[in-house]
Amino acid sequence: MQPSIGITLGDCAGIGPEIVDLALKSGRLPNSAEYKIVGKYPDCSLGRPTVETARAAAAALEEAVTLARRGELDAVVTGPIHKARMYAAGFKFPGQTEFFPERCGVKNFAMCLTGGKLTVALVTTHIPVSEVPRALKQSEIVRVGLLLVDFLRFRSSNAPRVAVAGLNPHAGESGKLGREEIEIIAPAVDELNQQQSTINYQPAAFSGPFPPDTVFHRAAEGEFDAVLCMYHDQGLIPLKLHAFHGGVSVTLGLPFPRTSPDHGTAFEIAGKGIARPDSMIAAINLAAELAQAAKRK
Repeated sequence: MQPSIGITLGDCAGIGPEIVDLALKSGRLPNSAEYKIVGKYPDCSLGRPTVETARAAAAALEEAVTLARRGELDAVVTGPIHKARMYAAGFKFPGQTEFFPERCGVKNFAMCLTGGKLTVALVTTHIPVSEVPRALKQSEIVRVGLLLVDFLRFRSSNAPRVAVAGLNPHAGESGKLGREEIEIIAPAVDELNQQQSTINYQPAAFSGPFPPDTVFHRAAEGEFDAVLCMYHDQGLIPLKLHAFHGGVSVTLGLPFPRTSPDHGTAFEIAGKGIARPDSMIAAINLAAELAQAAKRK
């Protein structure tokens, strides 16, 4: 059976409807999947979001997660939303990444992004940078590292190679620029490798912590399959620099694949005919790939 991929348009005053339409007409999506637009959207002025367009985006998310939990959708692709408008409409989540796990009753989830030759997963996400050192725990690094390995195994039969980024400049410079690498990150790398040593099939190899200013170049050159990052912008800045028009956000740990383009609503260009659908095409393709892999298992 063909997997069924549900697609929400996000805030319909932005570029979501435009890039979804372009993606579906692009000829760059697999014919082996079925695509359905989820949600009802109000008439609106492009580039002018309202509480009504935000409410429609939120309602589409609720419909999509309900259909996926019923098994009527095999994967969900979400269009970009405007968080400030969503909050004004009563949306209680930092973003779509947090919405889906809560609705699915999932506690063990993580944010991952992939595009071009880079894949990154984030140990901490939507928190202020000042709070990252306190939030960084060995157990969280291990938890997200294992989710990342599961994602990599879904996409390839090769043993995953994961680089772990340090938190501080030069990965702490042997403790002179911070001790998180010594006290938290390196023990987590050891624990991850110890757990992998008990696996009989293609155990993953974790290494690091590496200086963040070089590890992404090494990954893009093919030395690693993914980088485990300590905070939001540590992973997103290199990913977007490397694959701005083709980056995809993936929520790891859900009972079904959920992807989204790695960009915002772009209200300022909505309806001008210049929005690029590349990231939406990549998001739909990845959702179809993951849904088909799940059906084979």
